[in-house]
Amino acid sequence: MTTAALIKPYKLQLRKIFPVIIVLISLSLVGTIYVQYSWLRTMLLNKNEELKGKIERGMHIVGTALMEQKGSLPSLKRYRTRPDFSWPAEQFKMELMNPPTIAQKFTEQEVAEKLNKAFEEQGLHNVKFEFAITSNLNLLSYEIKSRGFLTQVEDTVGDRNLGFYYLLQPPSGSDLENIVPEEIMTVIVPNVKRIVLSDMRWMIIGAIFFTLMIITAFYITVNALLRQKKLSEIKNDFINNMTHEFKTPLATISLAVDALRNDKVAQDREKMNYFSSIIKEENKRMNKHVETILQAAVMDRQEITLNRVPLHVHNLIHEIMDNYQLQLQEKGARAELSLDARFDFIEADQVHFRNLISNLVDNAVKYSKENLLIKIATYNTSHAIGIRIEDNGIGMSKETVRRIFEKFYRAHTGNIHNVKGFGLGLSYVKTVVDAHDGKIKVDSMLGKGSAFTLEIPLFKEKVSAETAGSHRHN
Repeated sequence: MTTAALIKPYKLQLRKIFPVIIVLISLSLVGTIYVQYSWLRTMLLNKNEELKGKIERGMHIVGTALMEQKGSLPSLKRYRTRPDFSWPAEQFKMELMNPPTIAQKFTEQEVAEKLNKAFEEQGLHNVKFEFAITSNLNLLSYEIKSRGFLTQVEDTVGDRNLGFYYLLQPPSGSDLENIVPEEIMTVIVPNVKRIVLSDMRWMIIGAIFFTLMIITAFYITVNALLRQKKLSEIKNDFINNMTHEFKTPLATISLAVDALRNDKVAQDREKMNYFSSIIKEENKRMNKHVETILQAAVMDRQEITLNRVPLHVHNLIHEIMDNYQLQLQEKGARAELSLDARFDFIEADQVHFRNLISNLVDNAVKYSKENLLIKIATYNTSHAIGIRIEDNGIGMSKETVRRIFEKFYRAHTGNIHNVKGFGLGLSYVKTVVDAHDGKIKVDSMLGKGSAFTLEIPLFKEKVSAETAGSHRHN
């Protein structure tokens, strides 16, 4: 059974499970948010009813205290202590027949203090309120009212302010029951929702915080699943590529060994050398593949080490392009160099930096079409040298450009094996550029070609010396 045959059931299983996981997590998230919303809504109603109960209990305490002086007969003790006891008898009768109102016995400040104290006893601290006391016979005749009562009473029609009413009358069985006129105490509490929400603020903050945590966990999970799916596809492509890359040299070596066993070949020295050279070249090719894979493992562990030495970029580019002359001639391609950078001295690892440029040139050659033209140009920025490697090859799609530096990623060009490799070259390029504190970007259009632009910091000491010499010369 082939590797592809073993991988296929796994890919099918992953494709079936992945949507199920997404749906289950989505339903769980929606359900959790709905439960949180329902819980907060129920809690809001309960807190609202709890606030109403506390205000009503506070008003009852104040109303009872106010009626203690109103619900009993006037005392004769203060009249008997006077020598002219006969005089106050008429006043006593008048007070008995026309008892005083709440407004005549208490000031606005005294009633406000009583209400404030009663509310604090109920746990309502610093609650703003407005109040008024009216006659039960004429609700629009205010015997006593707070300063902002008339303004706040207008908003009780909606849900913003809440109005409470308490009937002030002597308790049942008291001396002046049904004699003393009834009065009504009205209390207006503005911004009731704000009070309730303020009381619930930590619950709301906690609910929002944990909901956001769940959403974040959902996002991370889905993102991880997507990445895992993508990595699985990349891994499968890598295994297929690796199988192909190793199968070809192994088959060639096997054929060469069979040929060497032939008696006619064994007697021909020239043929012996020919087939031996084939085995040697294919062996080198396999070793190169192994080195590439090991190099990828090193990069994955971030263990790449640089042996930095001063070097001239222009000299290095000339050497690399000289090595590619034969390949360019075979493909009928040509290269144009515009090395215009005034300063090209950098401090870099000679091996890794050479491989970096070689990989970019090699990609231009691999992914090319007829009449390939490779343009290499250099320029200077304030503290770096720019290197632009441009070709008129097959180009890349936007999706490929976005993922081009991912490890093992290879752009599909119809047949996965039409261009040899493991998809590690540009990942290696990006790692080497980052290790040299440089930058790299790619511009490409499908069918038009690609351009890779590098910026590598200049060797500071050399640049400073050449700049100083230039100033002295001027």
